[in-house]
Amino acid sequence: MRLYDRSGNRLYLNAEERAAFLTAARRQPARDRTLCEVLHWTGCRPSELLEITPAKIDLSGGAIAIRSLKKRKDATGEQKMLFRTIPVPAELIDTLNTAHGIREAQRSRKKAAAPIWPLSRVRVWQIVKRVMIEAGIPDAPYRSPKGLRHGFGVHATVQGVPLHMLQRWLGHAQLSTTAIYADAVGKEEQDIAAKMWK
Repeated sequence: MRLYDRSGNRLYLNAEERAAFLTAARRQPARDRTLCEVLHWTGCRPSELLEITPAKIDLSGGAIAIRSLKKRKDATGEQKMLFRTIPVPAELIDTLNTAHGIREAQRSRKKAAAPIWPLSRVRVWQIVKRVMIEAGIPDAPYRSPKGLRHGFGVHATVQGVPLHMLQRWLGHAQLSTTAIYADAVGKEEQDIAAKMWK
């Protein structure tokens, strides 16, 4: 995993682009808005987003439980079922509840277990790309869900989130994978350096 391609071009959305994406997402119909906002605020992968059900939304705790889908095996060689809980803004929880009837769905075992976004990964990718175009994000490798995920990691690092916590939020098996987010440059590096200058 890396934050730059072989030509040195960045592969993550910077703070300005993330803000523009969120603003554009909030102008979308409810399904697309919530899909984009969850990707923005959790840094989850599209495949992980598609497994989120109303049962995974903690309305009172302000968090979303996400199943980590990277292949991990236990001592017997069986794939482990791992979940990580990511805190999100109260406004996102309210939006999810209003748009998708989360509280009501949680009262029914069947509805609580149904995916909130019954879409394909390709469709999620298309929605995110369309919203990024509307947000004025340049045609670059980071104009993608992966660029949004990397942007989440860089933003968290700039804001001082400890790497071990970010590792858990992103579902990385190794801390060394998460540590790449500490290698940000440009405005992000300036923000990190400014903390040292104070």
